[in-house]
Amino acid sequence: MVMKVTMKLAMVMIIVVVLGNQVVSSKGMSLCNLTQDDLITCKPAVTKVDPPIDPTPDCCTALKKADFACLCSYKNSMMLPSFGIDPDRALQLPDKCKIPTTTKCTKK
Repeated sequence: MVMKVTMKLAMVMIIVVVLGNQVVSSKGMSLCNLTQDDLITCKPAVTKVDPPIDPTPDCCTALKKADFACLCSYKNSMMLPSFGIDPDRALQLPDKCKIPTTTKCTKK
């Protein structure tokens, strides 16, 4: 059982690396309309630290162009914690940045 899970995770990581290399452009990686720089700008606000860090104005500006439906598809991804991202804190960013969204993305 553990071996099957390990193999599945290894395959997922290989797929992510292969697909990740395909989305790299001259401006770098892009995910859900956010550039790699945009994602890095918001990382402190979604990292599990105590006390929590509020999103910066630059992070909030970047989030205004995000595809929230796309981002919601990653909410239960095992990749987020492996990158140090707390999905619960990530789900709070639109409210903290006062960005209205029509996407209802809740942790399940």
